[in-house]
Amino acid sequence: MKLYDTGVYLLNGHDIVEAPNASLPVTQEEAAKNTIAYSILAAHNTSGNMEKLQIKFDKLTSHDITFVGIIQTARASGLEKFPVPYVLTNCHNSLCAVGGTINEDDHMFGLTCAKKYGGVYVPPHQAVIHQFAREMLAGGGRMILGSDSHTRYGALGTMAMGEGGPELVKQLLCQTYDINMPGVVAIYLKGTPRPGVGPQDVALAIIGKVFANGYVKNKVMEFVGPGVAGLSADFRIGIDVMTTETTCLSSIWQTDEKIQEFYDIHGRSEDYKELKPGSTAYYDGCVEIDLDEIKPMIAMPFHPSNTYTIDELNANLDDILADVEKKAQVSLDGKVPFTLRDKVVDGKLYVEQGIIAGCAGGGFENICAAADIMRGSSIGSDAFTLSVYPASTPIYMELAKNGVLAELLGTGAVVKTAFCGPCFGAGDTPANNAFSIRHTTRNFPNREGSKVQNGQVSSVALMDARSIAATAANKGFLTSAEEYTGDYRNQKYFFDKTIYDNRVFDSKGIADPSVEIQFGPNIKDWPQMAPLAENLVLKVVSEIHDPVTTTDELIPSGETSSYRSNPLGLAEFTLSRKDPAYVGRAKEIQKAQQAIQKGECPLDAVPELKPVMEVINKDFPEVGEGSLGVGSTIFAVKPGDGSAREQAASCQKVLGGWANIANEYATKRYRSNLINWGMLPFLIKTGELPFKNGDFLFFPEIRKAVEEKSEVIKGYTVGGTSMKEFEVTLGELTDDEREIILKGCLINYNRK
Repeated sequence: MKLYDTGVYLLNGHDIVEAPNASLPVTQEEAAKNTIAYSILAAHNTSGNMEKLQIKFDKLTSHDITFVGIIQTARASGLEKFPVPYVLTNCHNSLCAVGGTINEDDHMFGLTCAKKYGGVYVPPHQAVIHQFAREMLAGGGRMILGSDSHTRYGALGTMAMGEGGPELVKQLLCQTYDINMPGVVAIYLKGTPRPGVGPQDVALAIIGKVFANGYVKNKVMEFVGPGVAGLSADFRIGIDVMTTETTCLSSIWQTDEKIQEFYDIHGRSEDYKELKPGSTAYYDGCVEIDLDEIKPMIAMPFHPSNTYTIDELNANLDDILADVEKKAQVSLDGKVPFTLRDKVVDGKLYVEQGIIAGCAGGGFENICAAADIMRGSSIGSDAFTLSVYPASTPIYMELAKNGVLAELLGTGAVVKTAFCGPCFGAGDTPANNAFSIRHTTRNFPNREGSKVQNGQVSSVALMDARSIAATAANKGFLTSAEEYTGDYRNQKYFFDKTIYDNRVFDSKGIADPSVEIQFGPNIKDWPQMAPLAENLVLKVVSEIHDPVTTTDELIPSGETSSYRSNPLGLAEFTLSRKDPAYVGRAKEIQKAQQAIQKGECPLDAVPELKPVMEVINKDFPEVGEGSLGVGSTIFAVKPGDGSAREQAASCQKVLGGWANIANEYATKRYRSNLINWGMLPFLIKTGELPFKNGDFLFFPEIRKAVEEKSEVIKGYTVGGTSMKEFEVTLGELTDDEREIILKGCLINYNRK
């Protein structure tokens, strides 16, 4: 795999020419307009300026741990009907196993909102969000916005993006998605995958190469080259969905007769569109991949970029497992002992669990290939278990018809309904100290469901379904699919949407205002949020020095997902697995802002503020009643990797958070979530911090600084009898984003 140091030209979709090159017949600027990405963005841009995009999407998608908050936010801003097709799927809180009735209450909220506002409602267990979108929503040249980070349908010719809920709220209110024109990086494929190599292997190889260096961060990955033609639609989809883990903005692929066949199979031939770059297309970078050289891969804990070939791992077990232990000390903060070296038996690595599931693993071809490898074998009667989750009921039904379902059950595997739970810790949680291999999307710390604060820890490695099946056939001893020498039957897929016709509610875009929304006791409105004050006093209530902080660490997934319809209830879990003292610290200083909003003295509510204000008033005597906001902030080196979940920001906000301070933000979507919840996305230069956890920070005239677009903002660390000055920046903000911050949140910005 080769990463180019410069931009490249792609000639006739085949030949790479490194830039600069003066002999080409078009300029770089003109050639940049010949990418597939540019043409789709141009067709959806409403600004008239391709440098400053204002995008309107064709369709929206959400699932049952995001759509309640999104619709509640839009309702608070005057929502009357869904202006574009909006699909509400129910694939995360499907089990209804936590908190009494609250999950099913959310589902009924979704159904009644689909009726009232003119949407589509997909009941639990029918399909995971992204498989339904592939089967029923995607189309060549379209754009889809989803409130799940793995909203990726580029293989089908649809540019899709996963963002926090407020960005969907904007679309529901007929506003736009505002970004600078992103860079476009060519992912140039050549060659053909060897037998036993699946889409997850290719995806992990790419992630391992580009995540740490940020090569495609916030850019569009455009898959081109002669190697694309040799990949089936399912194979392309399996690579594409994992592009989220590179921190790219979106993805798009050239399309051909295999994608046309996909649409034909799904009864939507009219939605196919041939997409390919122009004869001379310019890309801001290029990842050149020889598919012949990709081998079965494994991403070891605790990140999809921690990649090795399975052969490499098996040949160097002790060294690599020792390195994982070192990473665990960082990821788990040394709170619990962690080792995988005790799983080495006679020189082989034993794993306790295999999972093939969800938007990444639950595809038809993945499951059929796994069944081929396992045919005639058994998973055995020891600790190892195997669960398979087809990504939709139509896939499940076809597996039943062609016999694969019976074959899998005969091996001892358990085949379950469409559900995203194994991806985020709400299904198939392993035993303490167990090691799970999964064809899913992520292997962040505790994402499989363990709780470090309770002394529980297990871990996940990501692998392709084929190597998981080879491991299962080998009774749980880690095995590369290349060791399987049998045949693959390559069963043909037949799609039957009858179950969708029978079970999915589709309003056909017609709203019925007479429908009463069905609420539940856990569905709460957002609390009142104050506008940005003239001056801010912030207490640092958490300090995180991990190289990257995931959204799972900011607000855990798993059973906490059931509380996402309850802003204050969910906020109790904020940073609970990373910094359990955070909530108490934040709530204590929040009492000052609550007092201000009641017209009371904040110094009486929080006595530790008195000496702080005495120091501030020496140099800023005018700061006080009527001009002061008080709250909390956190520092993290690089927060926001992973999920699109807005609650990673909103939970801080409802606990009195006014800002994050970071060296950089891991993703555009997390920074957008901060802004949409009225939080200042401060940036501070890498180096020794001018403050520590527990310190008070003072930002004078912060409102003026935001209004006047100040490039540098002065802050002060307040300590003892003096203040120490430091500087932060806000990065680029649109005028609308500034207004959202000034008004306190997107709800206030839109409130009528």
